[in-house]
Amino acid sequence: MIDKKIIDLTLPIQSGDKGVTIDKAKTLAEDGWNATTLHLYSHSGTHMDAPLHFEVNDQTIDKIPVDRFVSEAWVVNLLGIQPKESITVAHLGAVAEKLVNGQSILLHTGWSKKVGTEEYRDALPRISPELAHWLGEKKVNILGVEPPSVADVNNIQEVTEVHTILMKNDIIIVEGLTNLEAISQSKITLVALPLKVKNGDGAPARIIAIQN
Repeated sequence: MIDKKIIDLTLPIQSGDKGVTIDKAKTLAEDGWNATTLHLYSHSGTHMDAPLHFEVNDQTIDKIPVDRFVSEAWVVNLLGIQPKESITVAHLGAVAEKLVNGQSILLHTGWSKKVGTEEYRDALPRISPELAHWLGEKKVNILGVEPPSVADVNNIQEVTEVHTILMKNDIIIVEGLTNLEAISQSKITLVALPLKVKNGDGAPARIIAIQN
């Protein structure tokens, strides 16, 4: 059997994060077991968007076909990216020529190192409309990014435009990735599993990479 390396690309969810509160519900001493109550913003931490998020269509997170959650994925090295830089097709380099319909793309910008800073949210590199349209033409399955959004969250016109282009092209959006530096291959198997929230506009997700 070929040895495989499993790499976790998921940020931990913790109380104090935006939209996250974790309260003690039960204790072993008083109730016989430990348990907590989770209050989660649907797009907290590492998460997956559903088209309902921008009302592109009425597909909710629980209705995305599960066979979409496992795919081959290319990892694109963008460690030289600048704050607020617009990511274009040219940034993909050789991957643009190798990409096959139905494969996924992960953009390794190193941006997860900025978690907890203002820059993480307010100066993120973002997907250009040009790249969003191109990804649609290539029938990309999942687009995964390290920042908390694929577009400038402080610019409602831009964030709506980019999400809408991707979602109209049936591209699943995963945001808030981390630990991509642990991946040593350019192509891996991506597993992206969101919480199955009924009628959800999105949900936190556990994302892993599998490499030989």
